[in-house]
Amino acid sequence: MRGTSATAAGPRPEQSPLVRRGTQVGTGVAIAIAITATFAIAFVHTRIAAAGDLSLVVRALVYATIGGALIAWLAVKHDVTSTFGAANAVTLARGVLALDLLALLGSPPSVALAWSIVALALIALVLDGVDGRVARRRGETSAFGARFDMETDALLILVLAALAWSLGKAGAWILLAGALRYLFIAAGVVLPWLRAQLPPSRRRQTVCVVQIASLILCLVPFVPPPVSAAIGFTGLVALTGSFAADVALLARRARD
Repeated sequence: MRGTSATAAGPRPEQSPLVRRGTQVGTGVAIAIAITATFAIAFVHTRIAAAGDLSLVVRALVYATIGGALIAWLAVKHDVTSTFGAANAVTLARGVLALDLLALLGSPPSVALAWSIVALALIALVLDGVDGRVARRRGETSAFGARFDMETDALLILVLAALAWSLGKAGAWILLAGALRYLFIAAGVVLPWLRAQLPPSRRRQTVCVVQIASLILCLVPFVPPPVSAAIGFTGLVALTGSFAADVALLARRARD
C-alpha cells in the first residue's frame, strides 16, 4: 500500500524516444502477463470451485481486457519511469486477484467457492503491504504507482462488498463500502475543493486494511449472518469515518 491518495508528482523529466518506447513496451508486456494470469486463475477455478462454469473464464477475460486498457491509460498519463517496476508489478498482481474475484460474482455458490474467494482475497491483502515497501526501497515511487495502488484498493473493496452481499453475508448496505471512493470522486465534479491534494495518512492506510480484512472475515464460510453482517458493518463505519475526516480536512482548507 502506498497511501490512498496520489502524492504530488515533481517536474516531469524529459525522456528520449528510446526510453519512452521502453516504458511502453514494458507496460504492455506486464499487462499481457496480467491478462494471461487472470485467465489462468479463472480456468483453475472452473475446475475446483465453479463446477465447470466456463462463463467465469469469459468474464475474467473481459474484465482483464478492460482493466488492462485502464492501466495503459494511467501509465500514459502518469508514468515517468523507464520500466514498469517491481512495485507496480506487485500492485498489478493484486489487480489480477481483484479481477478474478470480480469474475466469481455470478458463479454458483458453494463452500469451495467461498474458500477460494477468501484465499484470493487474503493473498491480495498480504500483497497490499508489499508494494509500498518495494517502491520505497527501490526508489520507484511515482504518481502512477500511487494512483494505481489507490484504484486497486478501491476495486478490491468494491468486489469484496459485492461478494458479501451476493452470498448473503450482509445486506445491500454493505455495497456502500465499495461505493464510497466513487461517490467521493463524483462529489468532486460538483465540489472542486474535494479534488485538492490530500497528505499521506497512516490513519487512511490503516482503515483501508481494516476494511478489506473485515470483508474477508465476513466472507469466511463458518462466519454466519448476523455475525458476518456485524463485522462488515464495523469495517464500513471505520471507512465512513475516514472519508468524513478527509472531507472535513478539505473543507477547512477550502475556507482558509
